[in-house]
Amino acid sequence: MKAIILDADTLGTGDVSLAPITGLPLQWTVYDHTEANQVAERIAGADIVLTNKAPIGETELAAAPALRYIGVLATGTNVIDLKATSERNVLVSNVIGYGTGSVAQHTWALILALTTRLPDYNVAALDGRWAASRHFCLMDFPVAELAGKTLGIVGYGQLGKAVAEIGRAFGMTVNVAALPWRHGEAVDRVPLDKLLREVDVLSLHCPLTEETRGLIGRRQLAMMKSSALLINCARGGLVDEQALADALEDGEIAGAGVDVLTEEPPVNGNPLLNPELPNLIVTPHSAWVARESRQRLIQQVADNLRGFLVGNPVNVVNGK
Repeated sequence: MKAIILDADTLGTGDVSLAPITGLPLQWTVYDHTEANQVAERIAGADIVLTNKAPIGETELAAAPALRYIGVLATGTNVIDLKATSERNVLVSNVIGYGTGSVAQHTWALILALTTRLPDYNVAALDGRWAASRHFCLMDFPVAELAGKTLGIVGYGQLGKAVAEIGRAFGMTVNVAALPWRHGEAVDRVPLDKLLREVDVLSLHCPLTEETRGLIGRRQLAMMKSSALLINCARGGLVDEQALADALEDGEIAGAGVDVLTEEPPVNGNPLLNPELPNLIVTPHSAWVARESRQRLIQQVADNLRGFLVGNPVNVVNGK
C-alpha cells in the first residue's frame, strides 16, 4: 500500500522521530511541506495519506480514487471535507490528548504573565525605569492575586479539565460554560452569557465548528468585567479579532493572551499584531510544541494507522 505524509515538517525537524509511523510496513513517501495546490497531484494513487494542515477536499479526493484512509496529525479536522470522505468511504482519524500538558502550561503561562504584568515589568527593569526609581521596587502596573477569583472554561474536554485543575490549585472558583446547542440546561454548567459576566479569566478550549465560529465577539466582550482576561489557545476563529483589539484599546477588558489567529501564518496581517495594544500577549501557535507533546502525537498517529491496517480503526471522526 502506498502511503504519503504531506507536511512532516509541521511536527518539527531533528528533535522528534517519525520512526513509529515510517516503520510500519507501507510504501512511504514523505514530503516536508505541501502547498494546497500540490495536494491533488501528490496523493494521486495513494491508499493512505497523513496531513496536518495541507487541505483535502472534494477536488483532492477525486484525484485519489484508491484512497481509503486519512490520518490527521492534529485534533482539529477543519482541513478535511468530512462529508466528502464519508461519501467516498474514506476513513478519517485524528489525534487527541497528546498536547494536554504542553497546552495547559502555556495557557497558564499566559494567565500568569498577564496577571502579574510580567512583560511590562521586564521592560521596566531593562529600560532604566527601575534604576531611576526613588524606591527599591516599581509598582507601575496593577497586579492581582488569582485566589478567590473566577475562572471560566469554554470546552471541558481533557484540556479544559487540566486547565481547570490548575485553576483550583490557585484557589480559583471554576465555572464551565454551557453551550446551548450542546448542553441545553445542564445543571452542572453555567449559561455562556451568565459566565461571561462573572469571570475574571475566560479560557477557550473548544473546537472550531460552525456553531463556535465567532463565539466571542463584540457583544460577548462587552458583557465581561473591565478587569477580566481572555485566553485563547484553541482556534483563532473562535474570537472576533477586530472586536478583541477594540475591546483592549477601549479598556473593555483588562488583557488577553492568544496563541492562535484566524489566518496562520498571518501573511495578510491581523488587528491583534499591534504592539500598541495594552496587556496583550500573542504567541505563534506554539502552545502545543513541547517535544514530548509532538512525540506523543507521532506515536498516536502510528497507533491509529496500525488500528486501521488490522481492521480495528480508532479515533474515527467521519462516521466511517
